[in-house]
Amino acid sequence: MKFLDQAKIYVRSGDGGDGVIAFRREKYIEYGGPDGGDGGRGGDIIFRAVPGLNTLIDFRYTQHFKARKGGNGSGSDRTGAAATKVVINVPVGTQIFDEDRETLLADLDEEGKEILLCRGGDGGFGNARFKTSTNRAPRRADKGWPGEERWVWLRLKLIADIGLVGLPNAGKSTLLSVSSRARPKIADYPFTTLHPQLGVVRLNNTEEFVIADIPGLIEGASEGAGLGDRFLGHVERCATLLHLIDGTESQIVKNWRMIRKELEAYDPVLAAKPEIIVLNKCDSLTPAQRTAKKRALAKASGAEVMILSGATQEGLPELLRLLQDRVTAAKQDRQG
Repeated sequence: MKFLDQAKIYVRSGDGGDGVIAFRREKYIEYGGPDGGDGGRGGDIIFRAVPGLNTLIDFRYTQHFKARKGGNGSGSDRTGAAATKVVINVPVGTQIFDEDRETLLADLDEEGKEILLCRGGDGGFGNARFKTSTNRAPRRADKGWPGEERWVWLRLKLIADIGLVGLPNAGKSTLLSVSSRARPKIADYPFTTLHPQLGVVRLNNTEEFVIADIPGLIEGASEGAGLGDRFLGHVERCATLLHLIDGTESQIVKNWRMIRKELEAYDPVLAAKPEIIVLNKCDSLTPAQRTAKKRALAKASGAEVMILSGATQEGLPELLRLLQDRVTAAKQDRQG
């Protein structure tokens, strides 16, 4: 299934049904009178976040959603049938923006959360509604009220606990593959990952968390270089950023600072999230190189630096335990 995280669609709720003009005409009943019923209500447009979806690819092929009109009223004071609601299922984490792509209309960040985006039109009154003591035979009935219509943008921000960031070919996809059942494409050239990937890390029967791997950033990503920074939205909801540094590179401090600069340019709030720095591919380094590079990176960042080898899984259990502890603490803070 292809990954799509943005889509533009048209939605329109149903018009209300029309009221009718009718009169009671029954043999042996001396007094008749108006008995035209009201129209039924038009169908609503509702968006609902459901599990099991992680892409907006369905909206590439279906871009128009219209609800039906309410039923017209009829004689004997019968109200027209209300039209069925149109429920549009979207992945958890979908945001709905107005056509200007800036005005946020809804953020469906929890399973089962829904929003009534376009309300169906009310039904028109039949002539029975206008009967008074002085107007015994009204010949007025109203048309149904029109529904609402609009173009909206859908933007998906994947729900994950940990966000992987780093330069292309830093080993993010390898880490995702050895720590979860995800099977991302892995190769020895940059930009192997072209779209975000999710993986569920399960430590035991009671502890698990979700990792999001996004395409690598390069210098100038905030200005559109490489794949740009458009996929950074998928790690905005993460509790912690896992910053992977390729230990075989000669300028690891410069690379770390460059990624930090791109995160700041994209969103200072995202850049301020807790960060775990990991020196990866350490199976290719000598003990002296490990020590020197770890010390240099720790001095520049002012934070603890962990050692990891995605290929041999050295340091992996310790890293996963630390990540699980961070995720658990973040969830407790939200609940408290």
